[in-house]
Amino acid sequence: MSETRTGKRFDLKLPISIEASDSANKLEGTTDNLSAAGVFLHASTQLKVGSKVSFEIVLPREMTGGKTDVKLQCRGTVVRTEAGGPEGDKGVACVIDGYEFVRTS
Repeated sequence: MSETRTGKRFDLKLPISIEASDSANKLEGTTDNLSAAGVFLHASTQLKVGSKVSFEIVLPREMTGGKTDVKLQCRGTVVRTEAGGPEGDKGVACVIDGYEFVRTS
């Protein structure tokens, strides 16, 4: 398999909430790594390649150096899935199509 990553990845294990366009359920998971272009995460339910997703990651204030946590709200597309993650979770790679930082109070 050829390497297609275009940006530096950061190993960050953070909670993530995911909403897929082809599912009515909100999913919870954990990020494995994150870059400006994409995220690899583990979730209890498999997502379909090509699915449009919205997800939210909370960056703790200790990580950002701010006084409050920062929410990262993203839109993306599932580009790859893997079986056999931690605790039976499924691995999901998403490209980030757009994002917005939102300060929490």
